[in-house]
Amino acid sequence: MRTRNVALVLTAAVAVYLVLLAGRAVTLLGTGEAVPMLLGGGVLVLPLLGAWMLVTTWRSGARVQRLARRLDAEGALPDVSGLPRRPSGRVDRRAADSWFDARRAEVEEDPADWRRWYRLAYAYDVAGDRRRARETMRKAIDLEAAEPRP
Repeated sequence: MRTRNVALVLTAAVAVYLVLLAGRAVTLLGTGEAVPMLLGGGVLVLPLLGAWMLVTTWRSGARVQRLARRLDAEGALPDVSGLPRRPSGRVDRRAADSWFDARRAEVEEDPADWRRWYRLAYAYDVAGDRRRARETMRKAIDLEAAEPRP
């Protein structure tokens, strides 16, 4: 819950910044002069891009949270509490790699199961590969969305 509250506060701060930036763009567009109007048009793109990024980030987070709730209800959330940790609190690299290999083997056994892809994405995250974790989580989301509903 605390993480969500921090995300909400940061989102609100970014939204205020985007509104202020859009106000500057409108002011520049209203000058009637060519150069400030061109700058205003360029500046107006930034809040639009920022708003799109906020929406897509929140949508992605909501989808991941939905999958996590389903796995939790099934008692199948990944658990790394038993893995050895470094003094920083991160999972030991060898243990993370070994845990990752087991999750990759699960996906190879049944590549159509979104639950296995979710656990593989989690394993990527534990191993420190955030880019692949996001890509793999998108695959899990797509597979879950394509799953027939009861």
